Amino acid sequence: MRDPDALRRTIESLGFTLVTERTFESNTLYDTADRQLRSRKQILRLRNYGDRCTLTHKRQSDQNDGDQRYKTRIETESLVEDCAALAEVFHQLGYEPVFRYEKFRTEWEMDHGHLVVDETAIGIWAELEGAPEWIDRMLERLGIAPELCSTDSYGKLFLQWKEETGSPADNLTFDEVAAVAVS
Repeated sequence: MRDPDALRRTIESLGFTLVTERTFESNTLYDTADRQLRSRKQILRLRNYGDRCTLTHKRQSDQNDGDQRYKTRIETESLVEDCAALAEVFHQLGYEPVFRYEKFRTEWEMDHGHLVVDETAIGIWAELEGAPEWIDRMLERLGIAPELCSTDSYGKLFLQWKEETGSPADNLTFDEVAAVAVS
């Protein structure tokens, strides 16, 4: 996103309702040493968002409609009382942290859809979550050309950034990206 302030003004003028003010979020993906989950195109994530901890498992839908303009997957999510305890369970089961990413997220909603703005160490992205028709309508109302859209994950965006910059950073965290940029 090139002009986050202009986007925020547009969001407000369209009548979106602010759900969550800018809040820090830390995510850790877990997998086995031989990356079994990744080979099955699945993700196991612990997310700390404000004072909430969430466990998420993502996998591809068995029924892919073939339209690559939208990211469709099955997500099973649950609030967790103690992320550290669950991380220890993962460890005992053979799952270790394989990738961490951080961002500041601001969330809005309108008509059964969500718009989020994520500020990461490598850029700012806006994300629309909802039915494809709602996404298309919001892109038009926001003045965003469909060819500017992507369904890439933060992991993939990070790998692209690493390739473009030659960065040796292993994780998309503010401290790690800043430390590599300084050295």
